[in-house]
Amino acid sequence: MSTELDSYETDAASQLAACGDAASLEAWRIAHLGTKGRLKGLMSLMKDATPAERPALGQRLNAVKQKLEAAFEARKAELSSAREAPRGIDLTEPGLDLASGRRHVLTATVDRIVEVFGRMGFEVADGPELEDEWHNFTALNIPPEHPARDRGDNFFLGGEAAGKLLLRTQTSTVQIRAMESTPPPLRVVAVGRVYRPDDHDATHYSMFHQVEGLAVDRGLTMVDLKSTLLGFAKAFFGPEAEVRMRPSFFPFTEPSAEVDMRMPVKGTWQWVEIGGCGMVDPAVFESVGIDPEVWSGFAFGLGIERVTMRRHGLGDIRRLFENDARFLRQF
Repeated sequence: MSTELDSYETDAASQLAACGDAASLEAWRIAHLGTKGRLKGLMSLMKDATPAERPALGQRLNAVKQKLEAAFEARKAELSSAREAPRGIDLTEPGLDLASGRRHVLTATVDRIVEVFGRMGFEVADGPELEDEWHNFTALNIPPEHPARDRGDNFFLGGEAAGKLLLRTQTSTVQIRAMESTPPPLRVVAVGRVYRPDDHDATHYSMFHQVEGLAVDRGLTMVDLKSTLLGFAKAFFGPEAEVRMRPSFFPFTEPSAEVDMRMPVKGTWQWVEIGGCGMVDPAVFESVGIDPEVWSGFAFGLGIERVTMRRHGLGDIRRLFENDARFLRQF
């Protein structure tokens, strides 16, 4: 009987050493340590043993069981450790390509516009996007009864602030703040987001960007205004660019004009409406404490999205705000 147990122990240990994965290890456990396994079957040897042999045989069976159970746990831990061991680094394996980041096409356009006007002597001015009615309307010569102040055409705050605070509808508010804080002469350009409750379609969005320019000095005229816009057009779009102005009306400028620029669109030069301009209305100067008898000024506003879309031949403003990397990567 002892010889049979020795032979079994050696055979079971050999089979255990050959187990190379969790599945084969579990199969070994069932075959040897399970309720119907071989070790359980060897317990029948106790029946054939004499009363004198049974104590020693029982001890031997118990020892074999403990050794196999211990060997099983050791092999299980060994295989688990081998699975968790870090894989070596193959220095010859090709690496992953890293995608290069880039500025958004609108950001690049803004930077270019600011750079051009900066070379003309304009300094960058900034202001809050959450504005009060004074800076957004009253100081810009927009009276309380003007349709531009209609609640349906603006993003007013609710509650106690209703009718007092709103998301700015134009960056002209920055011009008012600049004239309040800086005595003339001055030249500033303001770039930022503005908000209007427009339905989203190919040419309209409820949030967009504007660049506003303001110059205040003695003796400025419409000639200075057009020269500035023409200089910008040629610097931004090329030496063949041109500017034309069509009479219009804005509450904060008098006289006022719509601005068209001749620019390249999909390989051909076309006239494109790009914004508005005019001479600062004396009422605007008076609202910020500047004497209109001494100082004159001009102002202009251009749509950043409009410039970007025409420059790159885009037909839908919504593409600029979808954040589709595949679309943005082409600029």
